[in-house]
Amino acid sequence: MEDKEIVELSKLKVNEVGKLVKFKEENKAFKRRLLDMGLTKNVIIRIKQISPLGDPVSISLRGYELCLRKEDLNNILVEKVGEIND
Repeated sequence: MEDKEIVELSKLKVNEVGKLVKFKEENKAFKRRLLDMGLTKNVIIRIKQISPLGDPVSISLRGYELCLRKEDLNNILVEKVGEIND
């Protein structure tokens, strides 16, 4: 069986795709905020754009785009799925 690579969402590059595994942060308010924005277990997330200074990062999930701070992306663990080029 193939080992799945689990990384922080902030480690993905533009057009790379990951499947949300879990949150590192134990803060309930933080988790609730992300869950309310559609970041739930197994959701597919694509890195759309990274600003020139690296913060914020635009991600695509569930048919919409969302910008998050790199600090927040560091607390989201994803399984690398691949890359999409349009």
